[in-house]
Amino acid sequence: MPLTSTSCSMNYMLSSIFSHCQRTITWWAMLDITIIAIAAFFAGILNAIAGGGSFLTFPALVFVGVPPIPANATSAVAVFPGYLSSAAGFLAEIRDFHRRELYFFLGLSVLGGVLGAVLLLVTPSEVFSFIVPWLLLLATLLFAFDKKIRAWAKSDEHVNPVGKTAATLAVTTYGGYFNGGLGIVLLSLFSGLGFRDMNLMNGLKNILSFILSGASVATFLIAGIVYLKEASIMMIVAALGGYVGAKISRKLPVSVIRTIVIVVGLGMTLIFFVQT
Repeated sequence: MPLTSTSCSMNYMLSSIFSHCQRTITWWAMLDITIIAIAAFFAGILNAIAGGGSFLTFPALVFVGVPPIPANATSAVAVFPGYLSSAAGFLAEIRDFHRRELYFFLGLSVLGGVLGAVLLLVTPSEVFSFIVPWLLLLATLLFAFDKKIRAWAKSDEHVNPVGKTAATLAVTTYGGYFNGGLGIVLLSLFSGLGFRDMNLMNGLKNILSFILSGASVATFLIAGIVYLKEASIMMIVAALGGYVGAKISRKLPVSVIRTIVIVVGLGMTLIFFVQT
């Protein structure tokens, strides 16, 4: 009898511990989902108004335990659909743009997106972890000084075709590797190439972002480094955030949103520098 009683007690204790662990795991899983959902929602709002959503999605994924390289890939998937809806607002300008030049930019976007993604895949994890704070700092500075950068890049001179190709490929490759601040870099590129129509520049920025992100996302998915559950949740919630952001943009000054993005970007940069 004592042996049977002891066995029952042991079984009960183990069952209680297992049940407690299950509850703890479920609680942590729900907390992780809540964190990435909140980050995606506000990222959608930011992207709809001023950009900078990746300052939230990427750190949130790292915070919940996703390794830096898969986190970067998963973040790219999460914000990817928003570029298409943004481009839709500039269809008239895109339709009127020279077809040959449009195909030139789209082709380099596909090539750059794949090259950037492949470059990320072959980057050692410890190396990427080291350069992440610098990439976040670069993206934050690009966002903070975008007008000055575009003014500096502005050119009315004839652009050498080789230089134009090299510059476009470099920018799209950066976008495939790490898309933080991509919009500002693309607008600076267009200014440097002599573009002046801001609506056309924004339309090209959004359609090129969509195409190169699509190429990089496809590469990441084939490589199997995307956390699909997290990406799916963030895509849906980011879309909702984008809808809300479109409403907010009519009431809240863009300068306020820009300040928030810059503060968040600098804060995330500091955190990643401390962790490195």
